[in-house]
Amino acid sequence: MPKSPNQKLKLLYIMRLLLEQSDENHPVSISEIIKYLNSFDIADERKSIYADIESLRLFGMDILQQRGPGGGYYVVGRNFELPELKLLVDSVQSSKFITYSKTLSLIKKIEGLASVHEARMLHRQVYVKNRIKSMNESIYYNVDEIHNGISQDCKIRFKYFEYSLSKERIYRHGKEYYYVIRPFALTYDDDNYYMIGYDGEDGIIKHFRVDKMTDISVVPEKRNGHDCFRNFDLSEYFKIHFGMFTGKAEKVTLEFANSLIGAAIDRFGMDTVIVPSDDGHFRITADVAVSPQFFGWLCGFGNYVRIVSPTNVVKQMQEHISSIEMLYRNC
Repeated sequence: MPKSPNQKLKLLYIMRLLLEQSDENHPVSISEIIKYLNSFDIADERKSIYADIESLRLFGMDILQQRGPGGGYYVVGRNFELPELKLLVDSVQSSKFITYSKTLSLIKKIEGLASVHEARMLHRQVYVKNRIKSMNESIYYNVDEIHNGISQDCKIRFKYFEYSLSKERIYRHGKEYYYVIRPFALTYDDDNYYMIGYDGEDGIIKHFRVDKMTDISVVPEKRNGHDCFRNFDLSEYFKIHFGMFTGKAEKVTLEFANSLIGAAIDRFGMDTVIVPSDDGHFRITADVAVSPQFFGWLCGFGNYVRIVSPTNVVKQMQEHISSIEMLYRNC
C-alpha cells in the first residue's frame, strides 16, 4: 500500500497537536495522536509514535508523560507561561492607542501561544467592547516608520492634527505643512504613545502623540541635535511634563500632607528628597513644566497639597483656581 504524501510531515503534525491541544491538565493519549494522524491520511502504529515523541524531545521540546487512566503526553516549559500571557492580554486590551479591531487581532495571536484549553482562559478576560480606543488604524505603520528613522539615524517628516468639534482633523499650520523632526525615542505615558524628538527649526526637544501623526516618511538627511540628547533622561522628562503637556520648566517646591507620601513618590520617584516641614506635612522640590495639567493634578488632592514657591507659580495657581471658580459662581 503506497504511503500518503503527508507521511513525511508526520513529525510536524504530532508537534502541532501537542502544542495546540496539550497541557498539564489535558494530556494527549497515543490513541488520540493516531486518530489525529489518520485524519490527514497518515497511517501509524504505537511504536513509531514513541520514537517520534523521543525525537521531538531531542529536538528541544519539553514533553512529559502522565501515566495511568486518562494519561498521555503534554508540553511543558512553553515560551510563555499562562500568567505571562494574561499580562500581555491585559496590556493590549487596556492600551488606548491600540484600535478595537487590532486589539482583537493581537489577542487572538497571543492565544495561539497557549494550548486551546488555556486560550479559553485568556479569552474570558477579553472585555474591550466599550473601552475608549484609538480611531487611527495607521498607528502601527507610524511606529514602524519612526523606528526606521531612528535606526537609519535620519530625520522624519509628518503632518500633525487635532480634532475639531465636528470630529474632523485640523492640521497644525495647514494641511500642506510637514514637521521635520529628528526622532529619538518612542514611549508610552498617560494612556498614549508618544515620539520624543528634536526640532532643529526651534532648537528644542518636543514630543508628539503618534496617533495624531500622519503621512510619515523618512527624510534622507542625517539627524541633528545629538548634543541635546547626550545627557537626556527620559524618566526625568516624564516627571517634568504632567500628562505630556508642555510648559515653562520651573523648580517648584510643594508641601504635601503626610498621607500623600505614596502619591509624591509615584510621581517624582524614590530618589526625590523629602523634607519634613512640620508633624503633618513634608516638602519636595522638583522641576516641572508649569501647565494647566500640572495645576489640575494638584487640584485633585484638594487642600492636602500647596505650592510654596516660586511666587510666580503660586500666582498662576491662584489664577487657575479663580478661573474655575468663575465658571460656577452664578450657577
